[in-house]
Amino acid sequence: MSTTTWSVRGMTCGHCVAAVTEEISAIPGVSDVAVDLASGLVTVTADADPSADAIAAAVDEAGYTLGPA
Repeated sequence: MSTTTWSVRGMTCGHCVAAVTEEISAIPGVSDVAVDLASGLVTVTADADPSADAIAAAVDEAGYTLGPA
């Protein structure tokens, strides 16, 4: 298992958290997603480190922007 933390820009509410959680959770191998709305940080636990491209695509699909980690 590996854990990585990413910054997501544009989240403002619980709906934002749910959308980002749903999209990242759909990435194969991801077992847990924890979103801290106040800081904009998203912690992803997976079998192996998901690629930055996969995380960025999921965050984009949710309607937000991946920021610097």
